[in-house]
Amino acid sequence: MEKTTKPTKKFAKFDVRRLVFTALMAALSIVLSMDALQFVLPIMPSFIKFDFSDAPAVLASLTMGPVSGVSVSLIKNIFGCFTTKTGCIGELSNFILSASLVLPAGIIAHKSPKLSRAVIGCAIGAVVSGGISVLSNYFLTFPAYAAAFGTPLDVIVGMFTKILPAADSLIECLLIFNMPFTFVKGAAASVLALVLYKKLRPIFYGFYRQPTV
Repeated sequence: MEKTTKPTKKFAKFDVRRLVFTALMAALSIVLSMDALQFVLPIMPSFIKFDFSDAPAVLASLTMGPVSGVSVSLIKNIFGCFTTKTGCIGELSNFILSASLVLPAGIIAHKSPKLSRAVIGCAIGAVVSGGISVLSNYFLTFPAYAAAFGTPLDVIVGMFTKILPAADSLIECLLIFNMPFTFVKGAAASVLALVLYKKLRPIFYGFYRQPTV
């Protein structure tokens, strides 16, 4: 007869901590995504706003793994759909970009508690997110928004052209504005998450190994 093994208390506690910390980070991410904590940069159209709501997702991904990080992003955007002004199109876009940030960070960093791996993972995540923003906005977000709200793409492009007349096509707008903006937003969230990660990693990795520099 095949023997079955019960999970040890060590892993049971770790799973509970993973669940609780993921829920906590999701709640914090929701708070940081509120309109009152968002702001518009002068060099961007008014419908594109900056916030630090991805920082909890990055922190969850670094400490608890990429699944936890993506879960935080998903919960935040599902909650956002209840108060959406974009028919959940903005929330879908945010989830895609957030997931593309936290996945590389978590995959690279969670294999080892070294701070250097976390930094590399976050840097790669910010670059990937910036690149994905061009593809997702060009093929999905902006066309979906234009179709859902009857707003021609030329009108959307015009919002960018007012800031930089040379940007007179959608792809140019995305490369000049959205890609750097998404990269900077992901990098800013990552820096905040890394500061907290440096303090918290001994708590999480203390279950099975000691962190190293």
